[in-house]
Amino acid sequence: MAENPMEKRSRRGLLGFVFGRRGLWSKKCNADNGNKTPTRSSNASAPCTSNIQFTKSPCTEQNPKKLQEHKVSPEPIQTQTQIQRPVSKPSSNQYPNNNNTGPVVQQQARKVVPRETFGLSGELESMIMDNQKSKGMMFGNLGNLKQPGTTAVGNQTTVQNNGYGRKTTTSVSSNQDQSGSLCRAISTRMDPETLKIMGNEDYKNGNFVEALALYDAAIAIDPKKAAYRSNKSAALTALGRILEAVFECREAIRMEPHYHRAHHRLANLYLRLGEVENSIYHIKHSGPEADQEDILKAKTVQMHLNRCTEAKRLRDWNTLIKETKNTIASGANAAPQVYALQAEAFLRSCKHQEADDALSRCPVFDEEVNTKYYGPIGHAGFLVVWAQVHMSSGRFGEAVEAIQLANKLDRNNREVSMVLRRVQEVTAARSKGNDFFKAGRFQEASAAYGEGLDHDSRNSVLLCNRAACLFKMGQFVRAIEDSTSAITVRPAYAKARLRRADCNSKLGNWELAIGDYEILRKETPEDDQVIRGLMEAQNHIVKRRGHENL
Repeated sequence: MAENPMEKRSRRGLLGFVFGRRGLWSKKCNADNGNKTPTRSSNASAPCTSNIQFTKSPCTEQNPKKLQEHKVSPEPIQTQTQIQRPVSKPSSNQYPNNNNTGPVVQQQARKVVPRETFGLSGELESMIMDNQKSKGMMFGNLGNLKQPGTTAVGNQTTVQNNGYGRKTTTSVSSNQDQSGSLCRAISTRMDPETLKIMGNEDYKNGNFVEALALYDAAIAIDPKKAAYRSNKSAALTALGRILEAVFECREAIRMEPHYHRAHHRLANLYLRLGEVENSIYHIKHSGPEADQEDILKAKTVQMHLNRCTEAKRLRDWNTLIKETKNTIASGANAAPQVYALQAEAFLRSCKHQEADDALSRCPVFDEEVNTKYYGPIGHAGFLVVWAQVHMSSGRFGEAVEAIQLANKLDRNNREVSMVLRRVQEVTAARSKGNDFFKAGRFQEASAAYGEGLDHDSRNSVLLCNRAACLFKMGQFVRAIEDSTSAITVRPAYAKARLRRADCNSKLGNWELAIGDYEILRKETPEDDQVIRGLMEAQNHIVKRRGHENL
């Protein structure tokens, strides 16, 4: 569908500031932009601020005749109670057909499916299970997952590095074919409303992948039903596929412009993405679905975003770190540009480990979807930050891959070109130094690592590697200096801490060595090298005290 011009302007301005182009977030949210159709206030809507009006349309009311046609009771029939595991979601999108924001109750009644579908329900469940097995795993109560390593979610495979990275699309097409086959098989035998009801049950039980498959099947039968798109958006949101959920909500609103629930769901998604103007625009069109709390929450996010903008302009990195945390905590918890700002602030403050942790919490979106939503230039801006964090953490291969893709998406960006050259120089120096070290040419290896440090003076991996060369050459004091510099930017860098402990042992600084060994012992209690070093240092301390007492 055609994108709202106001939404496009808001996102373009937001990305422009993050990557040094234009202002990030406007300080005033003009919620009336792009809404040229006169609206009338609803009596059913909750009280809001005086300048906010909500629209209400009768098209969102339930049709009793339609319910009777499908023989589906509008109220759940309590035939059997079952214990459900609670599924906690931060958004009001907890239920596709219920605006209740509370957690799932422990005991819940099962809705009755029409009699004519009983014979197919077992077959349907078997088909869904076979479909999930073909993707390599079974899904239960998934929630908004982000597991480390390689994770299959829905129709996508995520390749993550240290908790974040980019979703690859290599296996998406085959999975989409499987999902399409499943949908076609279901759609030839079942009523779409029945599929929707079954999808709602799976959604409420936390089976989001199964619910998504059922909504897809309903859409395959009746692609013009806005409710199916809106429910699919809820399932995608629960699976962490926020951008895809936005696209589905937009499509639902295109089909039914006065669909209050879809407007409210889209408003929440935009707020999570940090697009406050778009969020308020759709809150205004949410009718009774929205209340004043939604407006206040959006304004709170806007306040923190404005403070982020000012801190970035002043290069006040400590304030920027604080305000990005506040922005995320107040609701913009799926905004890549906010996490990128936070990671950049940590990098500028020489806190590389914290920068890595910040991006590990950033939602990972499919590369193609990310480019479609933010545009090539916007996606390239994120990749620049990711490349620098990868390099600071010693993941040189991922850094090269990210910055090369950024350069492909935005060849005219000077910052991209500068980071690309730096990553290439540092990576080449590290590779050259490793070759010299393996050959036992420690002097040349030290010089090679030094060349890389000329381009990235605080790279913890190069500092630790040069310390290893200096240790081999007996230059323990200099090795301690490099190891300490590496630990300063990455306190959890175990290899650098072990290097420093070994150097202090060589110099007879047993107390300093014991301090590092004990930290390492807590992190790696079964490491033989750490155990031996700690015991040796402790024995020397005991012997020295014994001589002093004589």
